[in-house]
Amino acid sequence: MTTKTNDHGQGLGVAAFFDVDNTIIRGASAFHIARALKQRGYFGTRDILKFGWEQGKYLVLGETDEQMEKLRTDGVSIVKGWSVAEMATIGEDVYDEVLALRIFPGTKKLLDDHLAKGHQVWLVTASPVEIGRVVAKRLGATGALGTTPEQEGGYYTGKLNGPMLHGKGKAEAITKLAATEGLDLTQAFAYGDSINDSYMLSAVGHPCAINPDTKLRKYALSHGWEIQEFRDRRKNGRRGIVKASVTGFVWVTMAVMRGITAAVTVPLRKLFRSRKSPHGPAGQD
Repeated sequence: MTTKTNDHGQGLGVAAFFDVDNTIIRGASAFHIARALKQRGYFGTRDILKFGWEQGKYLVLGETDEQMEKLRTDGVSIVKGWSVAEMATIGEDVYDEVLALRIFPGTKKLLDDHLAKGHQVWLVTASPVEIGRVVAKRLGATGALGTTPEQEGGYYTGKLNGPMLHGKGKAEAITKLAATEGLDLTQAFAYGDSINDSYMLSAVGHPCAINPDTKLRKYALSHGWEIQEFRDRRKNGRRGIVKASVTGFVWVTMAVMRGITAAVTVPLRKLFRSRKSPHGPAGQD
């Protein structure tokens, strides 16, 4: 789905396309949305642990086709029956509370430079387009391309309206957009961190790998592409990102386990005390 947030009206035919997760924002934006939904009671402990596990695999291993297919079939079904408008509001809150603090300054400068030159700037993400829309709006970008959950009457159906915007799908999406917007892809720029973004990067005249995973770094070097590294190398690159994100996951897990422990131990303590008392539970004769 295409969502245009600003009309810069330059008509120059030049555009820059940015992947979102680990290119603009450290970690997976959908995970932070999931945590916010958990805090608001939209789903339970099992769901957040599942999101956390997928986040950890994503950060350590990068994107895989198997992971993306699992997210396509399982992740979208969770939102069945939820309000689209309410989700948009939550997305705004999460951006202010979390995502804004996780933006790579180096990527932000690249994005701002393109806007200053009058280029169209589009975010291209496998995450729901609602997330891309929020980030694009806050960064002043032209618009967003993203995976589109199906909706009826203002509520999600639990299905997708088309395939996930991932891998080759990103290249196909920007090609269609170029035809609609009158953009020249030979003069366009694209930025991504995963080997799965190589299709999109290959579709433009000026590709750039940002914070690349091992496979994309190797691919970029073999093709003579520009590489930009905005991670803190003192933390060993992606491992630094893993440490920060896994810390958040561990915090959530610990909080969950504390809740489970309390739920189990409190009844057990009461039972133990009642058995110790010759008169039965406290307060009874």
